[in-house]
Amino acid sequence: MRVKLRRRTLRTQLVFATIALSAAVSVVIGLISVISLNAFLESRLDDQLTSAVRRSRVAADRPPPRSTGVPPLLAASRERPGPRPGSSLGFLIAPGQGQGTIGASIGSNGIVSAGVLGSTGSVTALSSAQRNRIAAVPVDQAPHTLDLGGSLGSYRLLAQVTPRGETIITGLPLSGVRAAVYQLTAVVVAVGVLGLLAVAFVGAAIVRRALRPLNRVAATATSVSELPLDRGEVALAVRVPDQDTDPNTEVGQVGSALNRMLGHVAGALRARQASEARVRRFVADASHELRTPLASIRGYAELTRRSGQRLPPDVAHALSRVESEAIRMTGLVEELLLLARLDEGRPSARAPVDLSRLLVDAISDAHAAGPGHRWLLDLPEDPVTVCGDEPQLHQIVANLFANARVHTPPGSTVTVRLTGLNLAASGVVSMGDLSSGKPEAVGSPEAILEVTDDGPGISPDLLPEVFERFARGDDSRSRGTGSTGLGLSIVAAVVTAHGGRVAVCSRPGRTRFTLHLPLTHSTDSPTGANTGPDSCAGLQVAASTSRATSSRSDEKDVTARSTASATASAN
Repeated sequence: MRVKLRRRTLRTQLVFATIALSAAVSVVIGLISVISLNAFLESRLDDQLTSAVRRSRVAADRPPPRSTGVPPLLAASRERPGPRPGSSLGFLIAPGQGQGTIGASIGSNGIVSAGVLGSTGSVTALSSAQRNRIAAVPVDQAPHTLDLGGSLGSYRLLAQVTPRGETIITGLPLSGVRAAVYQLTAVVVAVGVLGLLAVAFVGAAIVRRALRPLNRVAATATSVSELPLDRGEVALAVRVPDQDTDPNTEVGQVGSALNRMLGHVAGALRARQASEARVRRFVADASHELRTPLASIRGYAELTRRSGQRLPPDVAHALSRVESEAIRMTGLVEELLLLARLDEGRPSARAPVDLSRLLVDAISDAHAAGPGHRWLLDLPEDPVTVCGDEPQLHQIVANLFANARVHTPPGSTVTVRLTGLNLAASGVVSMGDLSSGKPEAVGSPEAILEVTDDGPGISPDLLPEVFERFARGDDSRSRGTGSTGLGLSIVAAVVTAHGGRVAVCSRPGRTRFTLHLPLTHSTDSPTGANTGPDSCAGLQVAASTSRATSSRSDEKDVTARSTASATASAN
């Protein structure tokens, strides 16, 4: 399985690249230094070895001392221990030979004698294994490196043949060279590590300072990306600072290009806003102007139909069709006019609205309009009051009921549930966008209205744009259902204008629309203090005062009506 590595930032990449380059340079310099020092010290050791070999050869060619007339016992007491001059290892004690020098002599009979010169001038014989290793050194006038093991370690050895036919081998230890190389290696490693740490800190500071202009450009782009550019009037005044638009630098070129692009985008947004404003004005004016002729058409058709004159059947049918189409067109004009007003941001009337009573009335109308459906209503014991425009709230409820009635077959069940939650006090978290499944924390009390049906569901292709205008599941303009594609867009626009939000989730066999509206609490409400606007606050206090004695009876009346409606629908 391939693991996707996390991409590093440019700052991290630059710092790592600087550290890696510095490490590579340090390693190369360290290796060259160590190799050069090792070669230099070995060269010096070879020169010393050549001098030691020369001294050994001179001492080996010297004849043995003559008899001095001293008694042998006395002469033996005057001699130092070890080989004597002229003996097989006498060259080891020649003047100038240093401590640790190895000497070996291979006679014509093949007997090998070898020893190492100590600090007191004494010679210590080597083991047979060490003598055998030394005897294998070729006689080619070139120094060779040989590891003798034990406490001796590595040696540089050189073999020569004397005029008497003997082979003498002289060697100097490499311990001093190795110690110097190891010490230099440790120093190089320590200095390299400290240097890399310094490069990391200093490089990070330099890179951070060098990338500050790029960070400012990125911050400008991020602030622009967070602006709602998809709709409405947008004031795109964010620009990259002048200090970051120098064309002589790479970051300045990016900042200058971003400013030019933002200027083009701002111009396009202004043109779009002007075009949308003209379209909204046209729709509002046309809708307003069409109301009068449509009312006249309906009035004349109804007047003719209700006149006492007997009309032919085809004429009566034509007049009924004219009246019904005029009614349908009037509804479309009213919807377009409402959307135009909401788009213009015109303030709507604000007053306390009892959603419980509104739902009871709306579901009664829905049951009358769709007797083939089963309508269920679930209300809380206490009335749920919101601050808003009652006709608009009634319209969005009616639109949701009509949507459920039109797009589900007869016999389907439509369940309406209303709850009022003080989420700020109880710490409850709302479901948020039901289509995404992500919870959203809400810090104010709200009313939650759910309309659920068990119909065929909404097509997944249509679900993302179900609240857009003129969105239909069927592209054909159905006259049988009277669908205009504006019902759910009106729901979304009205809920947004009331400071709420709407969401939908759908699958075959279950579709649920969820509306969240801010609650308005009376002074005797158990859920908390009044949080509505000032206009609603004053009206709500007065309303709560006047209905203090009749609130319980109203609640009973609402409950009784909802129960009766649900029972009637079930029967």
